[in-house]
Amino acid sequence: MDFERTEEQDVFAKVVRDFAEHEIAPHAEAWDRDATFPTDVVQAMGELGLFGLPFAREYGGSEADFTTLCLAIEEIARVDSSMAITLEAGVGLGAAPIARFGTDEQRTRWLPALCAGRALAAFGLTEPDAGSDAGAMRTRATLDGDEWVIDGAKAFITNSGTPMTSLITVAARTGRDEISTVVVPAGTAGLEVGVAYRKMGWHASDTHPLTLAGCRVPADHLLGPRGAGLRQFLTILDDGRIAIAALAVGLAQACLEHSVRYAGERVAFGKPIGANQGVAFQLADMAAAVDAARLLTWRAAWMARQGKPFTRAEGSMSKLVAGETAVRVTEQAIQLLGGNGYTREYPVERWHRDAKIFTIFEGTSEIQRMLIGRAVTGLDVR
Repeated sequence: MDFERTEEQDVFAKVVRDFAEHEIAPHAEAWDRDATFPTDVVQAMGELGLFGLPFAREYGGSEADFTTLCLAIEEIARVDSSMAITLEAGVGLGAAPIARFGTDEQRTRWLPALCAGRALAAFGLTEPDAGSDAGAMRTRATLDGDEWVIDGAKAFITNSGTPMTSLITVAARTGRDEISTVVVPAGTAGLEVGVAYRKMGWHASDTHPLTLAGCRVPADHLLGPRGAGLRQFLTILDDGRIAIAALAVGLAQACLEHSVRYAGERVAFGKPIGANQGVAFQLADMAAAVDAARLLTWRAAWMARQGKPFTRAEGSMSKLVAGETAVRVTEQAIQLLGGNGYTREYPVERWHRDAKIFTIFEGTSEIQRMLIGRAVTGLDVR
């Protein structure tokens, strides 16, 4: 297995890092403080080509491999997780279902604006009473002539209420034991976007509850075959685990770099605190943990690129380890900075708040352990 990045990937990663350092980093604290979604910067990310990375050129994409997408997400997350999840969700949850399961007409209609970053799409899966147990969803779509009529509620939907949101792919029951996905354009009558959540972290990321009441869309907005919804969203979540792992690695890397700088500059008892074994060993553990998480993520991305099966263990391992590493490393960074780390004058406080969600969304750590357990034991672990 070759983990060496290509020269093209190195150049690309530097371009993304420069963009992140100059266009995102100086504003991240203010966006977090004011819960601001920076539409202009998200559109600039689109102009850089980030939202079209894995998609076909005929729709405005660049046909980059999955590892390259993960590199972009990691570089953005290194300065701001809110913008990184906007990218990850816009690509993996928003545009990817259209690209993978849509008809040629649907792709031609919706993908170009999504690839260009002129518009964002969302994926409506989670419900107030159906999170990890997605099969318990209650939202229903009933075919009435040449229209689907959708009724239900969705919760914690990323990119669903921005000025750029163009559509939401909604998972719904279309029969007794049948789940399908239907594309609902933003602004459709009967679709109500609720008040944005007041979250612990990711304050600049757009997240809303949705209500659908007699929401009508044309029958041709069905995404893929009727009844294929369960298989579709499981496939989307499989890839998403790896991309989220890359996001967690980027945040953990930022914490490591900041901690190393601080340990070299902060003087106590006549020498930099990094010269003390207690601090140096802590930094060593952080560095090893971040590197291990990155290697797990790159392995899973490589397997996805090669078309090898990864969903039963490797994808879940990458998200589990990277997510929990991000939480642990941000805790260690705050401890290392002492009182400074507990204030909002230093970014580690924001990074710690941002990190916790990694153990919860797109499959909790418990769900990842269950999936890994099934792969390891060969038993139906529940």
